[in-house]
Amino acid sequence: MGLLQFEFMRNALIAGILASVVCGIIGPYVVVNRIVFISGGISHAAFGGIGLGYFLGTNPIWGALLFSLASALSLGAVRSWTTLRPDTVIGILWAIGMALGVIFIGLTPGYAPDLFGYLFGNILTVPFSDIIVMLTLCAVIILVVFLLYNELLAFSFDSEFASVVGIPVGKLYLLLLCLIALSVVVLIRIVGLILVIALLTIPAAISARLTHSLKRMMALSVLLGIIFTLCGLWLSVTLNLASGATIILFSGISFLIFLFFRPEHHKKDVTQKRLASNVQIHK
Repeated sequence: MGLLQFEFMRNALIAGILASVVCGIIGPYVVVNRIVFISGGISHAAFGGIGLGYFLGTNPIWGALLFSLASALSLGAVRSWTTLRPDTVIGILWAIGMALGVIFIGLTPGYAPDLFGYLFGNILTVPFSDIIVMLTLCAVIILVVFLLYNELLAFSFDSEFASVVGIPVGKLYLLLLCLIALSVVVLIRIVGLILVIALLTIPAAISARLTHSLKRMMALSVLLGIIFTLCGLWLSVTLNLASGATIILFSGISFLIFLFFRPEHHKKDVTQKRLASNVQIHK
């Protein structure tokens, strides 16, 4: 508690809570829709925006936001208008984003500070200006999910049913990708581009094994995200370790412990899960 007298620690605490809220809300959608690697592709494509920010002398977060949204829209457009496999497009965007980032950073005069933090995260160096950006993006994500919760629920658990009842599945998919892009930007300073995919999926993966209700899954994911982030932050400060990697390592070990002590004897088949989801939607 004595560390909270320092501004950098207070910023780290606020950033960790905001990141946990975002992971708790968007993570379950990522897990349920099985688009984990799409999230990874968007996060790595954002590296091009980081490089562009360094090259233009602006905040790299804004460049990451631009590239993340552009890659999300590109993935949605390719899914709607072409017959290319999604994993092919993800690989291409992943490579292009990383390559552009390397080129922009190479063209930038001098040394790029905090580059390691953007790649692997450094929650202890989050400035207050980034806190404002994270808070704004978090508010946008919460508002969109609150307004379109039922539509996103139907789309996530049974897209065919959603299409039959008149829900615009294509637009919802594109919106979900954009929400993931915003989440990536929120998480960059916490765990870095390389590790974003883990923090998005681990709390949601644990929650999905405990409940089939999306609301409870979100609430549990937020709680687990806060626990993982704050415990990882405390360990990183105590043991003088990299903060982003420590948070992810603590989350991963927690997931493995959970798997070991709670085998899935009661696992239901896919048909039963979809039936339960449809009942919940009608309610």
